[in-house]
Amino acid sequence: MAEALDEWGMFIKAVAFAADKHQNQHRKNPGAMPYINHPIALANVLVNEGGVRDVMVLCAAVLHDTIEDTETTAEELAAIFGPRVAAIVQEVTDDKSLDGDVRKQMQIEHAPGLSKEAKLVKLADKISNLRDVLASAPMGWSYKRKQDYFDWAGKVIAGIRGIHPGLEAVFDGLLMRNAELAE
Repeated sequence: MAEALDEWGMFIKAVAFAADKHQNQHRKNPGAMPYINHPIALANVLVNEGGVRDVMVLCAAVLHDTIEDTETTAEELAAIFGPRVAAIVQEVTDDKSLDGDVRKQMQIEHAPGLSKEAKLVKLADKISNLRDVLASAPMGWSYKRKQDYFDWAGKVIAGIRGIHPGLEAVFDGLLMRNAELAE
């Protein structure tokens, strides 16, 4: 029982860490939602829609943007949460020194080679992002830009198909919803 408490204690520590690191960040939607809602949404998707109970995956989900969007380092994550969590986060971290179009293409190319854990985080991230675009797209996004985002996300997820059929069905439902709205 103590081991389970330690794992969940680590998860809560990851949520608190992510909240601290993202405290001054907001999503780009018109309501400027606090950024921390996004990583929490990933954990919610994984647990409550996907039945994922691997605490390492859930920690990585809430930490998935810390290296990319804050001054957090992989070494810092490894020291606090262990090398497995840090490795999963690194797998889903874009290199911000590269042009946006290059980063997007790299996500498509690298998706098939991700670990099972990173694929789950990637799938939950895309589900969360599509939901956000459908509910309240970033300010200034045209209809075409929304469509392009959905098309790109579909290409990323095509590379990880088979990792979790239930969550893939959720993703596919969002693609269908978007297509219906476009008609």
